[in-house]
Amino acid sequence: MALRFRRSIKLAPGIRMNLSKSGMSWTLGPRGASVGIGKRGARLNTSFMGFSSSQSLYKPPPRQRQSTTRQSASPTRYISLTCGVTDDGVLTFHDRDGNELSESMVELAKKQNREAILELIQRKCDEINGELDALANIHLDTPSPHSRPSFVPESYIPSAPLPPALSLPRWWEKLLPKRLAKLEAAHQQAVAHHHRQLEAWEQDKARHEQEQERRQRFIEHDIHHDIAAMERWLEETLQDIAWPRETLISLEIVEQGQHIRLDVDLPEIEDMPSKTAAVPVRGLKLSVKNLPAVQVRKRYMAHVHGVGFRIIGETFAALPCVHRITLSGFSQRNDPATGQVRDDYLYSVNVERDDWERIDFMALEMVDVVESLAQFDLRRQMTKTGIFKPIQPI
Repeated sequence: MALRFRRSIKLAPGIRMNLSKSGMSWTLGPRGASVGIGKRGARLNTSFMGFSSSQSLYKPPPRQRQSTTRQSASPTRYISLTCGVTDDGVLTFHDRDGNELSESMVELAKKQNREAILELIQRKCDEINGELDALANIHLDTPSPHSRPSFVPESYIPSAPLPPALSLPRWWEKLLPKRLAKLEAAHQQAVAHHHRQLEAWEQDKARHEQEQERRQRFIEHDIHHDIAAMERWLEETLQDIAWPRETLISLEIVEQGQHIRLDVDLPEIEDMPSKTAAVPVRGLKLSVKNLPAVQVRKRYMAHVHGVGFRIIGETFAALPCVHRITLSGFSQRNDPATGQVRDDYLYSVNVERDDWERIDFMALEMVDVVESLAQFDLRRQMTKTGIFKPIQPI
């Protein structure tokens, strides 16, 4: 009897969960980031990733007084500006109000802050090329199926509150009974407060220890026998992965947890990065070029197979009771007959645990994921350059 569960979970910053009876799914994906430079004052102050510099940026010409020919320097003028690099490699310079700087001011900024601006350009270059590497190398962190889940206890960090120190009366206080009584009352009040703190600390520690016991049972027993625990554990495992692209996964657990069917909503080829960047030796600029269409398709081919490879590996490692995984990957495409968007399955594969264990997980950099999945029971219609034809999933 097949048990079906469906859940949809949106990763941070918020979590959205929907439950139904037809299966389980969740969404995984990263968040973006931006970089910039801040500069202020008559001297140009620049900060990039811990690097900072300060040089003279602008001085107005001296002003003559009407009563004398002596010249005096004008007051220091403080300005602020922001420098950035677009995805196309264009350097931008704006003032505090967001207005573009004049060419002369831009040249001053470049001349006096060359190293800092180069740092920003190199970071943008690494960001563009790093995205390509992340998509191509997602399979490199696939765990071995021989690594089994283990419980790692977490210590209760807060230490027990210390009892109040007894304040000894000074010699003159011993001569005043009311003063002694006041000191004693204050000490008893501190003791009572400490008792309440200690009681709360002991209760929190007991709750922590109980939670640790539940967590240990969950990892060492429940995920091997309980379907709901298997779902939850696999969800936690896949959410911990830094996915370079948002990925929707649906699953169905059958055969008492020995077989898992996975449907993966793969990214579209239009979402793939199509540019590569380089920093020229001369000049303050970033060279960004479009990749040839064939290279984009090959990178897409490697990525969608890498996603399937990684999910299969994570599932086998997370759930030792699973002996077979059926994974099918699909993508949204426009139907040329109707113009409407449809789901086209790109590949579908059946993998037995015994066959999966033959892969050398200590040498994944030598594994071609496109060829690796082909050694299993695979359905796929694809050219060598990464053009997919839709297939009927297993």
